[in-house]
Amino acid sequence: MPRQGEAPEDSRIWEIRDNNKHYEMPRYKTREEWLRRAEYLRRHILICCGLWPLPEKKPLNPRIFGRVEREGYAIEKVYFESYPGFFVTGNLYTPLEGEPPFPGVLCPHGHWRYGRLEDSEVSSVVGRCINLAMQGYVVFSYDMVGYNDSFQVDHNFAQDGGSALWGVSLAGLQLWNSIRSIDFLQSLDIVDPNRIGCTGASGGGTQTFLLTAVDDRVSVSAPVCMVSAHFQGGCLCENPPNLRVETSNVEIAALAAPRPLLLVSATGDWTRDTPVCEYPAIREIYKLFDAEDRVRYVHIDAGHNYNRASREAVYRWFGRWLLGEEDERLFHERPFKMENPRNLLVFYGTPLPETGMSSKTLREYLISKSKEILNDLEPRDVETLERYRDIIGEIYRHSLLSSQPGLSEVESSVIEEMDTEKVKIRRIFIGRKGVGDRVPAFEVEPKDEQLKAGTLIIDEKGKEAILKGENKLNPLVKKLLELGHRVLSIDCFGTGEYLKVEDILKREESVKFYTTYNKTILAERVQDILTAATYLNSASKFGRISLIGRGEAGLWCLLARGLARGIKTTIVDLAKFNQEEDEWLSRLYTPLILRAGGLKTSIALTAPSRLFIHNYGEGFDVDFAVKIYKILGADENLRVKAERAGEDEILEWINT
Repeated sequence: MPRQGEAPEDSRIWEIRDNNKHYEMPRYKTREEWLRRAEYLRRHILICCGLWPLPEKKPLNPRIFGRVEREGYAIEKVYFESYPGFFVTGNLYTPLEGEPPFPGVLCPHGHWRYGRLEDSEVSSVVGRCINLAMQGYVVFSYDMVGYNDSFQVDHNFAQDGGSALWGVSLAGLQLWNSIRSIDFLQSLDIVDPNRIGCTGASGGGTQTFLLTAVDDRVSVSAPVCMVSAHFQGGCLCENPPNLRVETSNVEIAALAAPRPLLLVSATGDWTRDTPVCEYPAIREIYKLFDAEDRVRYVHIDAGHNYNRASREAVYRWFGRWLLGEEDERLFHERPFKMENPRNLLVFYGTPLPETGMSSKTLREYLISKSKEILNDLEPRDVETLERYRDIIGEIYRHSLLSSQPGLSEVESSVIEEMDTEKVKIRRIFIGRKGVGDRVPAFEVEPKDEQLKAGTLIIDEKGKEAILKGENKLNPLVKKLLELGHRVLSIDCFGTGEYLKVEDILKREESVKFYTTYNKTILAERVQDILTAATYLNSASKFGRISLIGRGEAGLWCLLARGLARGIKTTIVDLAKFNQEEDEWLSRLYTPLILRAGGLKTSIALTAPSRLFIHNYGEGFDVDFAVKIYKILGADENLRVKAERAGEDEILEWINT
């Protein structure tokens, strides 16, 4: 009997992504190809940030006060509610000359020591805002969460895995604050709602290109010293889970196309290669729109900055596209004086309104809104089931980041073969072409029986579980072979032969922001099941197969089944999984999965195919499963049993 080999040569074992690796921008040959990708990426960003479907925009209830007037401009203090009881805080800079409506500009700051009050040679947020106001813009400079007046929640908000299950993150909170900041600017009578710019440096640059990517109300964008192919951002606020598993900042920044985009880079930081790397890659996207004149880079001989030279480059760019002024000589920085901080700080001398908001209450509020979405969309009939699948199913797909490959996309190689009197046994590897995954598998088929079907068995211990002793197949496999089934069993990622790799089950602790750049072990297991299903269909040519998930692997199989095609019958052991948050964290962790409805959505996507669920825990919603199958008139295709099913019951379900 073929036995376990060495650790598989699977690229996923050693190719772990992080925020400091170089990522090539994919090439897109046509505008249509890019537009499809762009639509996916915009939704992906919003989903990863917990913002899809977009939250309801409650009243901002803005307060604007503390006006001071200086030569050519005025400054006011501002706070408004992005969520009920949670405040966005900042300063509004307005021109004292010219006729409204004026263009509006958002100025998110980076991780400078003084946030939006930073005023140094390296970066002056205040100087930027003053000069933009004097040039004829209404400017809103607002705090990152946890900076200056934004102290209801600190800058480590929602860094726990439980928050990630629901899509709650610091990055998502800041992106929502930016979206609501556009709402605030557009609510002002003196602002032209069709001329909105955004610019920030470093972490503010990240906020700039993320906002520009998802909100087309940003008509001109200028991220400074941030868009890089080899550094993606080093703060929690730039790294929501799942965001960059299949993309990078260069591709995200290209989502600005065909709107005007200025890349300001520096010789002394991670944007040093912009002229030869990032800019040419993004320009290729603008070429698809015949809009190469709308993208430009300016390379500054300095370290990481938003200094005067960088600011003047942005003044010229905004002047051209927001003011319609082609003469760049007009846009030099005028002298300015740093305002007394007490005239800028929103809650200096003004108490923070009592709303009871804190990190704990905000997290609870955001999770409650996710639950409301799930409740509101819970299927009642065929039409609402389709809506649930379209919306919650989309989050589900972005949570697991796995998809079933086509027949032509799967490859295999035989490592060892063995014939006995009655069966053929092969030890093989299967994977996806060009990906580098190499999943160990056993494939068994009867010699004399005519093949009638295929069955994929997934066990928590790996493919060896189909064996009984040294040279025997277990009874379930024997019976399947007698029925004319080809049987395939694999080592899902992190099981079987993969365990020969030291600490493979601790890989999620190996790099900072692991889940921002890498699929979880659970998601890799789901992918392996989908790949194996395609291989078995291809090898067996049955068109439809059965899937059996045993022990903990039953949970992996049910999650995979929600994404699978060509599986006629599914039998899954839920291993008494009780659906509590701590169970998801310890046994089935992957970001967004609870926002995606968890196992309920797996069932909603599986129906009306035949499904046998057994050994379920107290938290399992039997009524939901029954309702979904009843809606589709497929009651007979669902069986649910609280205890573990025996082999005879499993075989009966497969053969019915």
